[in-house]
Order: sequence, then C-alpha cells, then structure tokens
Amino acid sequence: MTLSLYDATIPSNLQILRALDGLLDKAEAFAAERGIAPETLIDARLADDMLPFGYQLKACATHSVGGIEGVRGGSFSPDRSPWPTDFAGLHGVLRDAIATLEAIDRDDFDTLADSDTKFEFGTMAMPFTGANFLLSFSQPNFYFHATTAYAILRAQGMAIGKRDFLGVPRMKA
Repeated sequence: MTLSLYDATIPSNLQILRALDGLLDKAEAFAAERGIAPETLIDARLADDMLPFGYQLKACATHSVGGIEGVRGGSFSPDRSPWPTDFAGLHGVLRDAIATLEAIDRDDFDTLADSDTKFEFGTMAMPFTGANFLLSFSQPNFYFHATTAYAILRAQGMAIGKRDFLGVPRMKA
C-alpha cells in the first residue's frame, strides 16, 4: 500500500478538527452549567506566556487549511489576525476548516508534494517542499495547538479524556 500525502494529512486533520469541535461543545456546556462566562474559557491559558484557548483552536485551522493554502501559494506566514471571542465564532472557524478539507481533491492535493514552499516570518525564510512543509512543520504545529487546547480545558476543570481528544478513529470496515 502506498501512503499518499493526502492520506498522511487530510484524514487525521479532519479527525482532530471534528474532535475539537466536540470539545468546544463540551466547553460551552461546561460554562453554562457552572455559570462561567464564555470568555473565561476562551481566554484561558496554560501559562502567562502562552496564547489562549481561542487562539489554539484558530491555529489548528491555520496549520491545516492555511498550511495547504501556503503550499499552493508557495509561501506560508503565521496568521496574526484575531481569533473569535465567542463559542459560535470558534465553531465557525473549525467547521469552515472541516468543510474546506472535505472538499479537497485527493489527486490535486497529492501534486503539491514537490511544490516549492517557504515559511516566512519577518526576515526569516525557511525553504521546504510542499510535503516536507506539511509533514514536518504544519502538522506538528497542528497537533501542538490541538493538544494545548485540550490541556487548557483540562486545566479549567473539565472532565474530558483522551477519547475526547482523539475523536473517531478510522477503523477497518
């Protein structure tokens, strides 16, 4: 069996984005049950020098869909725009990313593997192939931010576990 670039990225991104959307549902219910203002969870951080929960979710969309757009355009720079400050807006970011990934054509996507791609941040530029950018830069960042979002909710007292993070695995039919 040959594993394509599509197979190595898109299904796993979809799995985790759907799981994060489910975690966001649980965060919304948790806030309502406890009388916690939504912004308390959305602005929660693991440490003072880390970005908050809302950013972590936006970053997952950035490192999935945004990473692909960067490869298609030949350059990726961090998205420094503000993140949504309410649950509905965060759901929108995740669901838009899911819909975009679901619409990707496998064959078209696999042609991106050898594309010249640069990560650019200020004066720094790092050259990659499309595959190396997605698999060695964008994907690790995606999982870092997904894990951080999960950890923030745990630190806020939510009763969630590994299954909530993993979502629905792709099992043999």
